[in-house]
Amino acid sequence: MCQDCGCAATSGHVHITDHKGEIPAKSVHEAPIKVLTGILHENNHAAAHNREHFDSHGMLAVNLMSSPGSGKTSLLEATIEAVADRLRVAVIEGDLETENDARRIRAKGVPAIQVTTGQTCHLDAHMIHDALHGLDLSAIDILFIENVGNLVCPAGFDLGQHANVTLLSVTEGDDKPAKYPVSFRSADLVLLSKADLLDVFDDFSPEEAERHVRALANPAEVVRISARRPDMLAPWIAWLEDRLAERRKSAPLSAHPHHAGAHLHAAE
Repeated sequence: MCQDCGCAATSGHVHITDHKGEIPAKSVHEAPIKVLTGILHENNHAAAHNREHFDSHGMLAVNLMSSPGSGKTSLLEATIEAVADRLRVAVIEGDLETENDARRIRAKGVPAIQVTTGQTCHLDAHMIHDALHGLDLSAIDILFIENVGNLVCPAGFDLGQHANVTLLSVTEGDDKPAKYPVSFRSADLVLLSKADLLDVFDDFSPEEAERHVRALANPAEVVRISARRPDMLAPWIAWLEDRLAERRKSAPLSAHPHHAGAHLHAAE
């Protein structure tokens, strides 16, 4: 959260901040702390509301986080192709500007809602709730939320998701989990993307990357994947199917893949 990038002044909680959404720098720390606490409280309330909708439909909601260019959208395209015959997928795309990624997903025949955040470097629960109004939740098995490319702020905001998945491309440094611990500490799964390039980027050590994840006291599985290699997607697809099965076991009896479910309404 900072005063420069605008990440504290999204539409869902702009009324908390001073000066039309801007938080001024102050020598006294009490006011900024109160603002931050209020923002997170309201976000968490909206996230719980989102989760109620997901649970009532027996859906799995997955939050994808990474730095820019790690291959989140390419992974989604490959995933859609791999599960098209058995799972219904939808995507919420987060970017500062453009609908480029949403267009790529729609080209695969999958509904995609683009959220353009302007200066904001993450998605929040209010943005997700607004986007849900553009989706038929009764026709979704897995909802992917592709967060804004950023390894810091996205991990600080609960969206109502059931799982966090953090991508680390082998074209990046294997010490990224140590440098940007927030996103990797909160990950339920870490994907080493573009792993088909490991022979080229031989200075990237998957073992070292996993060691840094373990140093964060995170037991999450670390999996090598490639959007270009269907055989390397198998562990990722199996993980998704297992998590979806878990969600449906714990979902209300009314939740069913074809159940109309609860009506989406505005968060209180």
